[in-house]
Amino acid sequence: MKKIIHLSDLHVGFGDLTSRLGDIVTRMIFHKTPAKGYIVVITGDIVEDATCKGSYEEASAHLNRLNDAGFKVLVVPGNHDYGTGSFGNSDYVKKFKKHFFEKTTIQYPKLDIIDRIAFMGLDSMAEELHWYDRIFSEGELGGKQLKRLATLLKGDQVKNSKYRVVYLHHHPFHPTLFHHLKDSDALEKTLEWHHIDALLFGHNHDGRVWNGGWGIKRVYDGGTSTGKLGDRHPHRVMDLSKDPSFDYDAQF
Repeated sequence: MKKIIHLSDLHVGFGDLTSRLGDIVTRMIFHKTPAKGYIVVITGDIVEDATCKGSYEEASAHLNRLNDAGFKVLVVPGNHDYGTGSFGNSDYVKKFKKHFFEKTTIQYPKLDIIDRIAFMGLDSMAEELHWYDRIFSEGELGGKQLKRLATLLKGDQVKNSKYRVVYLHHHPFHPTLFHHLKDSDALEKTLEWHHIDALLFGHNHDGRVWNGGWGIKRVYDGGTSTGKLGDRHPHRVMDLSKDPSFDYDAQF
């Protein structure tokens, strides 16, 4: 059974976080062997400022080290990956897909079936790049993406999987204004009729555990894995075949 390593909010390009990520990757490669036994899920804000030339490439240099070592790496975008973090630009939707998925035809939810685990990656910036709301970063999935998610959950590929993981960038539980996924209620309704084993996200750098939320056994805020501005940075490792009490912070 492959284990999952949850990382989030790397913010490559901010201060010394690029070198911190390099150290984290080195420790992962050294300590988590064999690498093919792990799936790394990164829930957005891979870069600090997508408008800075070379930011995607700088991040990929480290993520490619994980791929080359044998880890499977899954990513979704955060608000910083589509612009400066506070100001988004729809042009970066295709740029992100082309760079991190090597094709612009990828559609969210992005479904990957690995070792009988169905991973469904969402773009929580999908409906927050309009002229009237792209200066905020609450996150919104939108009706079309939620409808596609519902269709996926009902499909044979997901239904026949042993485990199901949904991952996105924005926080679906946070009560603070401008830090809460706008269509959180709609996401909950979409998921409630299906058995979801883990819900993973980031954005607020809280690094908190919300297990049991929406009836889901594992609900994790990934914090900021590189410790931006000293915020919490858990590096959670989980085995879905075991109880969540066996999950731990690897402290890479």
